[in-house]
Amino acid sequence: MAVPIAESPAVGARLLIITFVTTLIFHSSVADITVGASTSEEAPHRRFEYKYSFKGPHLSQSDGSIPFWIHTGNAIPSADQVRITPSLRSQRGSVWTKNKVNFEHWEAEVTFRVSGRGRMGADGLAVWFTSTQGLEGPVYGAADQWNGIGVFFDSFDNDGKKNNPAILVVGNNGNLVYDHQNDGSTQALGTCLRDFRNKPYPVRAKITYYKRTLTVLINNGFTPDKEDYEFCTKVDNMVIPSDGFFGISAATGGLADDHDVLSFLLFRLTEPGQQPPPVESEIPKEEKDKYQEEFQNFQQELDKKKEEFQKEHPDVQGEPIDDLYESVNDREIRQVFEGQNRIHLEIKQLNRQLAMILDEQRRYVSVITDEVAKKGTNTESGQVGMSSRCKLTQDAKATQQEVLKSLNELKNSFHESLRQIGSVQNQGNQAPMGTYETMQHFNDIKEHLHTVKRNVENLVQRNNPADKAVKCPELPPMPSCLSTVHFAIFVVVQSVLFFCYVMYKSQQEAAAKKFF
Repeated sequence: MAVPIAESPAVGARLLIITFVTTLIFHSSVADITVGASTSEEAPHRRFEYKYSFKGPHLSQSDGSIPFWIHTGNAIPSADQVRITPSLRSQRGSVWTKNKVNFEHWEAEVTFRVSGRGRMGADGLAVWFTSTQGLEGPVYGAADQWNGIGVFFDSFDNDGKKNNPAILVVGNNGNLVYDHQNDGSTQALGTCLRDFRNKPYPVRAKITYYKRTLTVLINNGFTPDKEDYEFCTKVDNMVIPSDGFFGISAATGGLADDHDVLSFLLFRLTEPGQQPPPVESEIPKEEKDKYQEEFQNFQQELDKKKEEFQKEHPDVQGEPIDDLYESVNDREIRQVFEGQNRIHLEIKQLNRQLAMILDEQRRYVSVITDEVAKKGTNTESGQVGMSSRCKLTQDAKATQQEVLKSLNELKNSFHESLRQIGSVQNQGNQAPMGTYETMQHFNDIKEHLHTVKRNVENLVQRNNPADKAVKCPELPPMPSCLSTVHFAIFVVVQSVLFFCYVMYKSQQEAAAKKFF
């Protein structure tokens, strides 16, 4: 019994040593696996490809087309989205890239919105990568028997298994016909159930093809976080065409939804450690030669225009153009001179108006003088009226003389203002403007102009010929030549004469009757 008791501590020590060594080996192996996994899962390099993408806010051009894309069917491009199909029955539409994509690895981010009034919708939306453009057909608005891959967002339950809306990944080599009756479940390489209809925010799908592995991530549209993706499905060992076209299509049936695509962003993926190809290598030689030829033609036309300009303007040859933009000081000086020119033009206009008023007043005075001279030659009756008329004429003439005197003073003040403005302009040509003395001078000119304007208005209102026209005096009443007594005597005499004539006439008639 003693031997086993004595040997038990040695056995325990051996067990501890073995356990420690095993633990070290296990941790080292786990570390190696972790390092290998981290190196193998290093993220690839992403480069945005604008020729295979579109997004708002200036998505479409003025003619309704999408740059680098074509649209067919019932697709309606707008400034901020592309409505693949409207919410009408039996509609089909699609958009496709104009040029082929020859990337070995790529990643596509699609932002879309599927909305409708009913609890169920139809038929769905599809994202394509095919060797040819499936412009129109029965599979979500695109052609059947495609060669490539399609990611379907199926919103209608054709087989009645209550497994829609769903997202399916279906591949085709160009020979298979899509199974509509079973919603493509017999041909699907990967699927997940996600409800993408009538979400508060746009739904986002990230489709990545990297090292023959296709991965689909979904942002369900419940939050505004654009990076809130969740895993949907993954397909390994997938072989797709080396080059092809990207496209988005949609279709409606007995039920209808609005299928709107807000953006489609494509990224080229490059494995870590590899240098991405330069952009120049992607341009075909034909396009590069065409662009080079256009550039040379443009350069030649520009040189010709330069030569013509130099011939027409020999004085500016070789002179550098320094002041392309106006400085603050230059702008202030220009504004001051423009203000001076406007004041000068207004003063000239007022001067012309004053000259017209002076001519009118002179003409009016001459007319009155001639009228008085004509009336003075007539020395017939009415001496009292003649004296009053002469007095009124003298008053009107004195008033007109005062008006002429005031207008001459105004004219002299205008000439003085013009002279002051001319002196200010000469000073502005010699020295910079904007000093205190110059501004004070402008204020004095402004006040002087306002005073002149008020005086002119007062004179016009006070001495308006239409209101102050000289009226001829009324003639005094002529004395009556027949008094009342004379009128009574005349009536009596006339009555007596008439009575005598009647009596005489009757006697003559009676004497004539005796002879018969």
